[in-house]
Amino acid sequence: MPAPERTPLPTQRPPTVPAFVLAELRRLIAVGEFAPGQPLRQEDLAERLGVSRVPVREALNTLETEGHVVHEPHRGYRVTELSLADLLEVYRLRQLLEAEAVRATIARDGKQVLADLRAAAAEVEQANAAGNLLAMNEANRRFHFILVTSSGLPRLERILRALWDSTEAYRRLYYEQSSNRTLVEHEHASIVDAFAVGDAVLVIRLLDEHRGHATTALDALLA
Repeated sequence: MPAPERTPLPTQRPPTVPAFVLAELRRLIAVGEFAPGQPLRQEDLAERLGVSRVPVREALNTLETEGHVVHEPHRGYRVTELSLADLLEVYRLRQLLEAEAVRATIARDGKQVLADLRAAAAEVEQANAAGNLLAMNEANRRFHFILVTSSGLPRLERILRALWDSTEAYRRLYYEQSSNRTLVEHEHASIVDAFAVGDAVLVIRLLDEHRGHATTALDALLA
């Protein structure tokens, strides 16, 4: 797949400069413009984003706590290298927490949730058909978080959002393969069908298989 083109800055900034810088650096890492292992110089980032070094430094500190970047004494920041061990740890945590979210969501009234799942699955397919991998990734995230936000467990949701944020680069790599994107569509359809009949055990098993297929494929890609 060709190297990603330089992506333009968003036309609408978040309400504060620090929020804008953090969101933009997250996005640039997620879309692959900053590659794993790439050094990140504060001066260059500040110039590119049209801000001072202070919000850049704050954003890099936050990204370090999230696992997106690492800091080395006397060398500065760089984008975190992709690691299967790191991914497996995050997915294990997701497995435990998302199972709780699914059980709680299915225990509630799921009619609107089902409609939202179907809509998000359709958005994933439309983005894939258009070849827009960034939009597909965003739609995929919406699909999965419908099951989480509908659980009524806000603390669990916050933890899961942080876990998802830490592995955006892995999903970008996974989506580069068209066969993986097709598999995602089929797996989403199966999850929707299981949710429609209220089978929490099956939904959880399908989500586990969904993550398992991704880690198997990424193991080969990272190797």
